[in-house]
Amino acid sequence: MTFPLSILDLAHIGEGETASESLAASVGLAQRAEELGYHRIWYAEHHNMPSIASSATSVLIAHVAAHTRTIRLGAGGIMLPNHSPLTIAEQFGTLETLHPGRIDLGLGRAPGSDQQTMRALRRTPGAADSFPEDVLELQGYLAGESRIPGVDATPGKGTNVPLYILGSSLFGAQLAAALGLPYAFASHFAPDALEQAVALYRREFRPSAQLAEPYVIAGVNVIAADTSEEAQEQLLTAKRYRVSRFLGRGRTFTPEEADMVLESPAGQQILQMMRYSAVGTPAEVEDHLTRFAGHAQADELIVVSSAPDRKAWLRSIELLAAAHGL
Repeated sequence: MTFPLSILDLAHIGEGETASESLAASVGLAQRAEELGYHRIWYAEHHNMPSIASSATSVLIAHVAAHTRTIRLGAGGIMLPNHSPLTIAEQFGTLETLHPGRIDLGLGRAPGSDQQTMRALRRTPGAADSFPEDVLELQGYLAGESRIPGVDATPGKGTNVPLYILGSSLFGAQLAAALGLPYAFASHFAPDALEQAVALYRREFRPSAQLAEPYVIAGVNVIAADTSEEAQEQLLTAKRYRVSRFLGRGRTFTPEEADMVLESPAGQQILQMMRYSAVGTPAEVEDHLTRFAGHAQADELIVVSSAPDRKAWLRSIELLAAAHGL
């Protein structure tokens, strides 16, 4: 079974690292991924998170695009309720104008933030209710068929930047199917509804001007290392990090404390989020991904690093590229 491999770069700001260093590392990762033959790299919109540097997603995409040549780049995703559709059409229309044929626009309706951050973004809790209409408005701007008379996106009009619907529930699957758009499922952190959502999407898909047949991208965590033991050590470090990130509330746990938390119900919930993880030697990871792609009925996989540092992550994508035959 052959399928494209892509990367979700969370633009992680490591301990003791600056945002500038994180963004420089994202450029280096993209350049190496391009050399290795990965299909695309996506960056996600997150706000008020000190460990993630991709909040100004379109700006980061522009920077990486200027330092690469061929790899596709995009948002995985823009949280559309945080923005006006016209603004996003202008931003991604500009990106497509500068880097033709290389830009993707994945769209989500989740807040990507907490209540206080939503307030700072001038967003109301009900903003997500108009997500389907906002997607159509955005699509109209990019196609040069504005749904608001007298208003066009410049740049943007006629660029037809490809849209992708992101989701972790049945709502996104239904919308992507109804609009005839590709569907990307966030199985790397929200695995529960994967099978049901993909089945619904494929069953109800209606062809569109953008897409003739269903197209599914599924997220999966990956750690590839030279030995299984090394990969498992990295996985344990990743699990401990997640304990501090999700449950620490400003404090950092010792390895021993984190291991104790992992045995608790809250810790088990964190582990459940990582259900779809491919960990081991390159051959073991490739075998896992092949089986997962079949399980997910996925046309493409987008891999997310669970490696504890940049050196290990870069080594992981190099080993995986060789094993997959990129």
